[in-house]
Amino acid sequence: MASITTKRMKQGYLMWMPTMPMVLLHAEHATESSPAKAIFRVLPKMTKHEVKEYLTKIYDLPVVQVRTQNYLGKRMRMIGKRQVVYAKRPDYKKAFVTFDNTLADTGLGCFVPGINTKGANE
Repeated sequence: MASITTKRMKQGYLMWMPTMPMVLLHAEHATESSPAKAIFRVLPKMTKHEVKEYLTKIYDLPVVQVRTQNYLGKRMRMIGKRQVVYAKRPDYKKAFVTFDNTLADTGLGCFVPGINTKGANE
């Protein structure tokens, strides 16, 4: 019993750090009729609540709704000279995130005055 408490004391305070990758696949800016939206590729074990907390606490984004879809990895068959080898890509999950109306621009693309204007080349 004493060994369990000493192990806990040696660990100190446990702090949760995000080690779950989120890859941005697609994003849409907000319009007058619809809020800003984004699609992320996440690990299959991530829940909707974890996606919302990740974006809210780390990136300070106003998340309203999170929807998820699970995808099975593609199955492949590679035919060689002597044998057939079967392989499978890893499973993944897509998270469809809807942001609050206060977020108008998702940050994709930038406009630099003087470079992107038509009058600069003339």
